Amino acid sequence: MSTELLFREDAYLAEAHAVVVGHTPEGGILLDRTIFYPTSGGQPGDSGWVEWENGARLSIATAVKVEGGQVALVPAEPMAMPAVGTIVHQRLDWPRRHRHMRVHTALHLLSVVIPLPVTGGQIGTDRGRLDFDMPEPPADIAALNDRLNRLIEQDLPVTELWITDEELEANPGLVKTMSVRPPMGHGRVRLVRIGTEGRQVDLQPCGGTHVGRTGEIGMVEITKIEKKGRQNRRVVLSLVDERSA
Repeated sequence: MSTELLFREDAYLAEAHAVVVGHTPEGGILLDRTIFYPTSGGQPGDSGWVEWENGARLSIATAVKVEGGQVALVPAEPMAMPAVGTIVHQRLDWPRRHRHMRVHTALHLLSVVIPLPVTGGQIGTDRGRLDFDMPEPPADIAALNDRLNRLIEQDLPVTELWITDEELEANPGLVKTMSVRPPMGHGRVRLVRIGTEGRQVDLQPCGGTHVGRTGEIGMVEITKIEKKGRQNRRVVLSLVDERSA
């Protein structure tokens, strides 16, 4: 039985009940439904806690994907785990998750202001990076920062829509990443749109969590551009408020 992904329906859901359906050989907890995003697509797995009867509480370090479409919650330290059938209450480390959402959406906008093929990426709690197929560095970083923050300030809606595998195959330009293909084979693919259908800024396959509007990102800044190969350059973007905090 695959895990019901509550974060896919509502990225702002920070607490939820679930039932323990199993344990992994490595010591992870399997639930019937979860709010914890599992490590994938350059986005770290969520951390937080699960609580159950008699005040028992277990700290969760991260979440990972396991076979059968399930998500395993990985305890931060070895402790007695809730038995199969136990009803638990999940709680996210919400400030950490929310920063991931802000950084992730900002990176989508970075791929708009630098319209080059993406060769890799990583999301952190206060910064993220995209690697681009970029023979030469941009001449005017200040102009890129200005375009990024202007898009953010427009407070554009961030929404999702689903298309079939066949529709994605017919529209290869939707895929910006060269190194990782979006998950296919399940019949449909999730797209994340920034803007509206009539005034669209970005549309690309993505399974991660995002803020609901770009204004929620806050001010960002490109803080570093590194050469990572003959035609590969790494662009690092930071949340200004987190960097200065």
